[in-house]
Amino acid sequence: MSESIVNDEKLQKVLARAGKGSRREMEKVIDAGRVSIDGKVSRLGDRVGPHQQIRLDGHVVKIEAEENRICRVLMYNKPEGELCTRKDPEGRPTVFDRLPRLDGERWIAVGRLDVNTSGLLLFTNDGELANRLMRPSYEIEREYAVRVFGEVEATTLKTLTTGVELEDGMAKFLKITPRPGEGINRWYNVLLTEGRNREVRRLWQSQGVDVSRLIRVRYGDLKLNPKLPQGGWEELALANVNYFRSSVQLPNETETKLSVMPEKRSEKRAKNQRIRKAVKKHQIRAKQVQKKRKK
Repeated sequence: MSESIVNDEKLQKVLARAGKGSRREMEKVIDAGRVSIDGKVSRLGDRVGPHQQIRLDGHVVKIEAEENRICRVLMYNKPEGELCTRKDPEGRPTVFDRLPRLDGERWIAVGRLDVNTSGLLLFTNDGELANRLMRPSYEIEREYAVRVFGEVEATTLKTLTTGVELEDGMAKFLKITPRPGEGINRWYNVLLTEGRNREVRRLWQSQGVDVSRLIRVRYGDLKLNPKLPQGGWEELALANVNYFRSSVQLPNETETKLSVMPEKRSEKRAKNQRIRKAVKKHQIRAKQVQKKRKK
């Protein structure tokens, strides 16, 4: 094992840094008895030193020195209907299905979007970065475009920015911006700095307002690329990677896997066409699975 573990560290932190998942995911894996240290099944709360051997599901976990691993971050445009899980026992599409392969590592989703929410989702191979980006204490803004049915009273908007008691505590939007438009469906952009389960929908529903569409359009200073097709991903440039790292008090990355040569327009067009075809094929398969479930 690498000398990157200078002193004893929490086992879940070491596993997350190795790219096996987020700290929260690794805590569940440890609790399930799937991890061992020097041949002994580990327990939650165990710490590991630099010369101990870690196994996950019987396989030795390779711990690289932190300076040898290149931190990578992907922007993904999640379509509605995809699950934020690695595998679905019912065969439904997931956000991990078309991501680029990693050698000896795994992509870790930074938070989750529910199955009916689309838009910007981040992935990284750095478990510590993912863990910090999800912490409310770092107050990283998330912006959503929300379509609701009918006119919303000014008093309702004020309540939503003042605070609402939900089943898991107080919650509120930092800002609500009405978008121009007419008709029975109205669009708003809302801002908050935490990612509790279905929080945006639950806040609106607490006021008797139903959300018909929900799209995440920004995470921190990073906006969803409008040219990125649904189901498509793009790797972030070094400057954007370091923006996120500095936002959560991690040292800057010095290398990138991106080519120094920019993609040609024809190459981008061909890539986007392949993505759209793959997404359509995936959606057809998902509908077939749904039909089988109903029979």
